[in-house]
Amino acid sequence: MRYTLFGNTGYRVSSLGFGAMNLPSVPFEQARAALNYALDNGINYIDTAPAYRNSEEIIGESISHRRSEYFLATKTKNRDYQTAKEEIERSLERLKTDYIDLLQLHYVNYVHEFKQIMDEGGAYQAALEAKQAGKVRFIGITGHRPELLAKWISKGQFDQVLFHLNLAQPFALDELIPEATRLNMAKVAMKPLSGGFIQPVEKAIRFPYSQDVHVTISGMVSVDEVKQNIAAMEREVSDAERQELEQLSRQLGEHNCRRCNYCSCPIGIKIPDIMISSKIRERFGLLPKGNGFYEKYKDNILSCADHEPCKEKPLCEQQCPYHLPMATVIRESVSFIK
Repeated sequence: MRYTLFGNTGYRVSSLGFGAMNLPSVPFEQARAALNYALDNGINYIDTAPAYRNSEEIIGESISHRRSEYFLATKTKNRDYQTAKEEIERSLERLKTDYIDLLQLHYVNYVHEFKQIMDEGGAYQAALEAKQAGKVRFIGITGHRPELLAKWISKGQFDQVLFHLNLAQPFALDELIPEATRLNMAKVAMKPLSGGFIQPVEKAIRFPYSQDVHVTISGMVSVDEVKQNIAAMEREVSDAERQELEQLSRQLGEHNCRRCNYCSCPIGIKIPDIMISSKIRERFGLLPKGNGFYEKYKDNILSCADHEPCKEKPLCEQQCPYHLPMATVIRESVSFIK
């Protein structure tokens, strides 16, 4: 396992982080075994959030007795001071700890949201207050708009930034990672499999591992998954492999969707999932979870072409800040449905 100094924090973190979002979907004993196996085998970065159902409680019950062995990151999606402050206190209780290593202001995708959290009476004030009280050690920010995140971190108000980085979403390489590096910030990549779409798995894990990030968070729910992820990072990436992965990422990222979720489909189509998986399914096919997604939403997808309000000017495309041809990609995906 590779360990690097985590920006300005003074903490050395493992290159692989344990993403706990999906732990509530498996039996508790399985989740506990996965977490403890991860700690036993060198993973020392644990990521969770109050929004991930009872993920914080599972961590508290499973590994709080080993608190000195891991760097603990959680989040708040609240925007105002009072509700963010209350959520921080609840997280401390659920995680069974006196302090959170990293509190991230979560899922900030709009300019007005950033202004809200940073203004007086915003969530950033609650995070600073918790830091001054010793309840939080560092403050970070997460989001799905890499070019906006690059601007928002430039004033040096955050210790860490969390962003998508995978073979189908390489966009953080352009502005965000260089800016965070310039500031010596802690850099964390998430969604190496883009929620279960990207394969081959080993290539998917090794792409962010090949880049200038400190930690790649992978969602894991079993000992076997922890083993698979660790194995993907056992050897360093050569220059030739890095170039190969970067070339592949440019091809698989041609859809240009950042998963910012500005688009909203009136008939319930999960547009970013279709956009991001579009090039992967053409080149490699999808993982079982990805195939399951298309099976689950096939009726919605088939209805796209017939939705009257979108026939002349699709509503989703009017909302997209990147002006992507989403309706065309959705309708083309019909051929993929079995």
